[in-house]
Amino acid sequence: MKINYNYIKFSLLAISVVGLCSFATSRNKKRLVSKPTIEFLGSNNLFITSDAVSNLLIQNQPTYKNLTKEALDLNGLEQSLMQNSMISKAEVYINAQGILKAEVLQKQPIARVLGDQHYYIDSKGGYMPLSDNYTERVPFVTGNVSKNKLDTVYKMASFILNDSFLKKQVIEIHQENRQEISLKLREAKFIVVVGTLDHLEKKINNLKAFYIKAIKDKTLSEYKTVNLQFDNQVVCSKI
Repeated sequence: MKINYNYIKFSLLAISVVGLCSFATSRNKKRLVSKPTIEFLGSNNLFITSDAVSNLLIQNQPTYKNLTKEALDLNGLEQSLMQNSMISKAEVYINAQGILKAEVLQKQPIARVLGDQHYYIDSKGGYMPLSDNYTERVPFVTGNVSKNKLDTVYKMASFILNDSFLKKQVIEIHQENRQEISLKLREAKFIVVVGTLDHLEKKINNLKAFYIKAIKDKTLSEYKTVNLQFDNQVVCSKI
């Protein structure tokens, strides 16, 4: 019987490779986790610092440095970050070198409420606390505003964010008791009375047409209020 030495060599090589892979995998799982590395996604303006995120991870898993990769609760760490009011999304994982990494997406403020409490309204209409690390330049919100009832102000702020004219001009959103809205502009002294947000796009188009004409006629400083609540017209009162 002729012995096939090539087959034997190939079989031994395959067994060796499998054994080395198993050893490496086992050793990798037992490797201790290193100090976390924090990466912020999106904006470079940091409302929450890398140290603050690291502290959140440590508070949730204070003994993580003495844990192996296999023993670490990554989902629990992600949930601890998501509970922070400045964080919109977080992903925590360990790379091949055993480095604990956290990718963090911060909330994006679109308006800042001034009242008994000061806080931001974020891009999803939720609450976001002010930061000691960075202040975003967004329109102020005044008047009758409740943290649990931000729908109307959020809709107005979102519209402003997505309109180049309003984004440049609006410095304040004021909400009355019946959730009717008025605006203050950067380059005009008059109050813009929006009222309810019904037919908002049409109202803002009327405002833009009025503004362009007032600039042309050099009468922008003559008005006290500009009322957009009436169909197909802008009703103004002079100073």
